[in-house]
Amino acid sequence: MEQKLKEELKLLQQEIEAYKAEQDVFLRAISLQHGEALESCLQAFHYKREKGDRRLNKDVLKLITEINIAEKDLKRQADINGISLSECCVKTLEKNESKTLQQYRLTGHCCFLSFQAEFALTEIQDGDSSLRKITDLNIIVDGAEFKDFSEFVSRAEETKSLVLFFRTLRVFSERCNQRSRTYQYFKEKYRDMVHLPEGCRSEIMNIQSPKLPGCSMRIYWSITVSKEGVVAPKLELLMRLPEEALNIDTNNVMETAPAGFQSLLKIFGVETSIESLIRSLCF
Repeated sequence: MEQKLKEELKLLQQEIEAYKAEQDVFLRAISLQHGEALESCLQAFHYKREKGDRRLNKDVLKLITEINIAEKDLKRQADINGISLSECCVKTLEKNESKTLQQYRLTGHCCFLSFQAEFALTEIQDGDSSLRKITDLNIIVDGAEFKDFSEFVSRAEETKSLVLFFRTLRVFSERCNQRSRTYQYFKEKYRDMVHLPEGCRSEIMNIQSPKLPGCSMRIYWSITVSKEGVVAPKLELLMRLPEEALNIDTNNVMETAPAGFQSLLKIFGVETSIESLIRSLCF
């Protein structure tokens, strides 16, 4: 039995070797007959893959270029209107052939005032034209100390006047920045005489002469904002004299100084008028 199994195993090994030889013959025949076609297919495959990679690279470069253009445009718009956006989130709540409803959240700043505006924008298609409407406007602005502006913001929320809010925010911020820079300038130039008890962002500037104890001036520089978004500066002067100076004030300086300051403002402007007040206490 053992001898018989050895013989059968030997026959199987011979058959396997024969099949391998036959397989090699078939592979060589296929290679001779279809080698060029296979090589062409492989070349075509590599070409398509490389072409796809080049196309992908072109799409990426195009996208990068578009992003760079958008960033430059956004910076240009920020330089023009003074408003810089740090975040813009958009969420589509509803969309069909005739109506699109999106929720927006805009965060940014204008000068030193930060803001966040949330609103819903509804766009209705009517043939070739479209109608856009803002609803659910909610605005948060850093600067609660500005009472007039806070009242204007509440009014803008009620009337859904987003464009008016941004326009007024820009003008109001510019006026606040002008006041801050002016106060800071005189504080640095006349360190011994000019005092800002609440900082350069506040409305108050005190002028005190070290040579005239008890004699001082106080400037109130407020910035009013109407409900319609009209921004206007308002400067007032308050004089303070010691009792002995009041007794010899034959020219009624205390009474006439505020009106005289208003005349200076109309003729020479803010900076020159304040400079004149400070110099009047230097001698």
